[in-house]
Amino acid sequence: MLSTGRPVVLDGGLATELEARGHDLSDALWSARLLADAPEEIVAAHAAFFRAGAEVATTASYQASFPGFAAHGIDRAGAAALLRRSVELARRARDAVAGDGRARWVAASAGPYGALLADGSEYRGRYGLTRRELIAFHRPRLEVLAEAGPDVLALETVPDVDEAAAELTALEAVDVPAWLSYTVEGGRTRAGQSLEEAFAVAAGNAQVIAVGVNCCSPADVADAVAIAAEVSGKPVIAYPNSGEGWDAEGRRWAGASTFSPDEVNRWTGNGAALVGGCCRVRPGDIADLAAALRVT
Repeated sequence: MLSTGRPVVLDGGLATELEARGHDLSDALWSARLLADAPEEIVAAHAAFFRAGAEVATTASYQASFPGFAAHGIDRAGAAALLRRSVELARRARDAVAGDGRARWVAASAGPYGALLADGSEYRGRYGLTRRELIAFHRPRLEVLAEAGPDVLALETVPDVDEAAAELTALEAVDVPAWLSYTVEGGRTRAGQSLEEAFAVAAGNAQVIAVGVNCCSPADVADAVAIAAEVSGKPVIAYPNSGEGWDAEGRRWAGASTFSPDEVNRWTGNGAALVGGCCRVRPGDIADLAAALRVT
């Protein structure tokens, strides 16, 4: 599963690519809105990353959830259909670039509860919910995504250990492997817990095939990767954002990009087995990252 005998190249920021293609994603559903409004554009964005050298497409379901769709007038059956569609669109993109003999996979994205709030809460965590409430939020979505047949579930941008533990409990309801990746800052989770504690949550879980970090500053990756490798005993995944900061109130990115493909060899040297980018990372950046891996 997700194995090539060398580091696997992930895609970059799907929403960023969709925005570059002219779509306004400023509402609370973010890229998930296009599952209904412009599915062909999602296929095209996935295909752009595949053609750039990505081997994994991460679906447009990060901000998709039953409560989120309900707030936009979409009933439960419609929401389930859109969640399944996210996986189908990624598969269509994979089929569109098939024929070169390269293995490619589809990762069904399941963002944190904070993504539903669309107020930057995924970068803080500690929502005031019980573990049972978090399980009840995550399980139905994981069940529907798993039914759609992805290769792996991406439990991503997790801000704290409590939510990670709840997601791993919810994961028990499905028969699909998953990766678990935290968003971190300054050597700790966004909620302030140690990375040793964070990665230890998945250490004995056979269903989790990789642990690591995403949607963090590139500067936080190398040290986090080393800790994840040591604590979890699992393959490590790393896909930071561009290094720009998210202004939740203004709903925009600010600052300069610090994403450098040259850093990828440092990540893999510290144990990363799956590498790519997150928000603000474009297909060109992934092409450069893939090229940097080929040089070594």
